[in-house]
Amino acid sequence: QVQLVESGGGLVQPGGDLRLSCKASGFMFSRIPRYLVSWYRQAPGKERELVASMHSTRGTTNYADSVKDRFTISRDIRQNTVYLQMNSLKPEDTAVYYCYAKLFDHDMTYWGKGTLVTVSS
Repeated sequence: QVQLVESGGGLVQPGGDLRLSCKASGFMFSRIPRYLVSWYRQAPGKERELVASMHSTRGTTNYADSVKDRFTISRDIRQNTVYLQMNSLKPEDTAVYYCYAKLFDHDMTYWGKGTLVTVSS
């Protein structure tokens, strides 16, 4: 069964750091020629928004303006895991964070169930 499982969410103080992980199973990034991995987030009462993305080609990354220079998306192909390093967290970063993968050559997309990040003092 194909799964994306997020972990690493929790409660953190403003200005703190947190690293989210997205472990993929049922497929291996190392065997997929072209893919896009992303982190989305959704705050209560708000629309889901794209936070960060990485394309397999050249490892090209894109970030929302609100997290630019604070968040970093990365991948460990050997571990089949995508990460989101979040630094200098703000209360407005509070949301459920979702992992996403699009496998272009297989025309398939996958979503994780989400992990809650709460930034509060």
